Amino acid sequence: MDYDQAKQRAQAIVGQMTAEEKMTQLLYDSPAIERLGIHEYNWWNEACHGVARAGVATVFPQSIGMAATFDPPLVHEVADAISTEGRAKYNRSVSYGDYGIFKGLTYWAPNINIFRDPRWGRGQETCGEDPFLTSEIAKAYVAGIQGDGEFFKATACAKHFAAHSGPEGKRHVFNALVSPKDMAETYLPAFEKCVESGVAGVMGAYNRTNGEPCCASPALMKILRQQWGFKGYFVSDCGAINDIFEGHHYVESRTEAAACALKAGCELNCGDAYRSLIEAYEEDLITEEEITAAAVRLYTIRVMLGEFEADRPYADIPFSALSCKAHKALNLRAAEETLVLLQNKNSFLPLDKTAPRKIAVVGPNAMSVTALEGNYYGHADEYVTVADGVRRLFANAEITVADGSRIHQQPNSRWDGFYDLTSEGLAAAQDADLTVLCLGLDRNVEGEDLGYANEFTDFGDRKTLALPACQMDLADRVCDVCENVVVVVMCGSCVDLGDKVRAHAKAIIHAWYPGALGGLAVARALAGEFSPAGKLPITFYRADAEIPDMENYDMTNRTYRFYQGEPLYPFGYGLSYTSFAYGDFRVLSQNEKKIVCTVAVSNTGEMDGKEKVQCYAKYTDSRTSTPNLQLCAVTPVFLKKGETETVTFEIDRFWLKAVLADGSRVEPDGGIRLYVGGGQPSDDACSVELKKV
Repeated sequence: MDYDQAKQRAQAIVGQMTAEEKMTQLLYDSPAIERLGIHEYNWWNEACHGVARAGVATVFPQSIGMAATFDPPLVHEVADAISTEGRAKYNRSVSYGDYGIFKGLTYWAPNINIFRDPRWGRGQETCGEDPFLTSEIAKAYVAGIQGDGEFFKATACAKHFAAHSGPEGKRHVFNALVSPKDMAETYLPAFEKCVESGVAGVMGAYNRTNGEPCCASPALMKILRQQWGFKGYFVSDCGAINDIFEGHHYVESRTEAAACALKAGCELNCGDAYRSLIEAYEEDLITEEEITAAAVRLYTIRVMLGEFEADRPYADIPFSALSCKAHKALNLRAAEETLVLLQNKNSFLPLDKTAPRKIAVVGPNAMSVTALEGNYYGHADEYVTVADGVRRLFANAEITVADGSRIHQQPNSRWDGFYDLTSEGLAAAQDADLTVLCLGLDRNVEGEDLGYANEFTDFGDRKTLALPACQMDLADRVCDVCENVVVVVMCGSCVDLGDKVRAHAKAIIHAWYPGALGGLAVARALAGEFSPAGKLPITFYRADAEIPDMENYDMTNRTYRFYQGEPLYPFGYGLSYTSFAYGDFRVLSQNEKKIVCTVAVSNTGEMDGKEKVQCYAKYTDSRTSTPNLQLCAVTPVFLKKGETETVTFEIDRFWLKAVLADGSRVEPDGGIRLYVGGGQPSDDACSVELKKV
């Protein structure tokens, strides 16, 4: 439905309401207006990587893992499946008169904050550290969620606007100080691209940015509404409007906080602060025109979802779509593509799955469902842990499973010492021909405002890039007793396993939080059922790397674009069981808006595989401060062994512009060389110098 048409219908609906009724509709748990035949509607729903918190649904890999696919078309498929399951739930819920929380169609995802600091606990919800990759993954997600029909299938909401990425423990009081250059170059582009792609909602952050609370920031709203022309709805993060006076002390009362947020352009309150709007209205802090404008924006979205149609759109999506066979197959495929092969000495992997051998699956994440789920998770009707997956794939093996340690700081025993985890883990590894060592974290030590701090976690943010000490001890000792060790790491960020483990391990797979079937994906990778193709969406630093304080939002020495050190593994890195060669890189055409390029990609190895073609821009002779490199195109291509394909991709010149100190984007004053390959440019990478337009 055309937005202007929907707005006219929304105006007609809202025009029948009293001022008091309109104000009630600005709360996330909007009550019914029975005299108008309007049902209650709860705006709060989550679908970061599957419909969350609402019963059974397909639990896809966590967002950071989906970013590691470097495959926007795949992300679109996943998001389309998520909105299908959302509609299936909604259709059945409303038929029973259930309009409760997590039952609506307005999903508060994707999280497109830049993962600028690998210690941030919520980085797992993001699309990584790069604004271009974040934009491409987010646009694909938004399109998949919202669909391309006459009505929205569901709606997406880009969050958290803006400059939000820790620290978790101070998010209700923190003021992020960000230069205009960093805002325009790093923190805002993904939001701008989501707005261009038609995202229905934007959520404000808890923090202040440059002194203004993000949910009541005239500066941010000017960018969003006036500069970018955003027509959708703006919602506060949950409780963020209370923070305006309780945490930020920006105003002196909740009534004033509600008034300044509404006047700035925040239409919807997740929380209860907007219950004070009636006092603000009575005190002339807000006008009925402002209340009406907010209600109309919200009802425009509800109209576009088809809520008021006699024949509700997408009503034919059945309940059986939930966790159906097709979605499980997609989930497994997605999990496989998230896996990043970091190390594979002498092509140790893949393994012969038919060979008789003793395999030990050891580590705190060997049998962990929690490590499959990540955070903002749904409830799957089937989970396959790594131990389960190895049992399924290696039928001729004798398999032993042991925890070996806890995730962090808990006693290394169960039931007061009757079950010693370390010795059992070592015993299993020592007797094995091969140990699959399953390490990492889970949402209990990295995540959203966990409410506690200790020597490892600071309210969900990590204090170190190394594994917890109990796991490092287990890993070191397993390497002492078993020759053949394959490490599988499940966590939401980078982790340094230490020199000893890296030197000893035959292979290392980074699996993120891979979703309900993640353990099967890992086992299939070990068995060579497919060739790993995931790439790192963040830079992996060494545990002792000097990275800036988390409270410092300056991008200097952060991410591959500005880091001056030597990373442990670079952004865009990921090995394969096959090999690829590039040649005949050409610029076919270019104008002031886009560049069209082609490159020949060949699978020169012994296995079919998928390559993630990456194009980077490098600036030469520029007097303007520019990134080290800038990813500007990603294109996945599947090639059978021996096959060559000419890949065509487009580059939006937006990503090649230089950003000045005032935040303006201009043509760079020097040259630009484009590099194409399966990762960041190497000395022998295909490249071409762009001509000035």
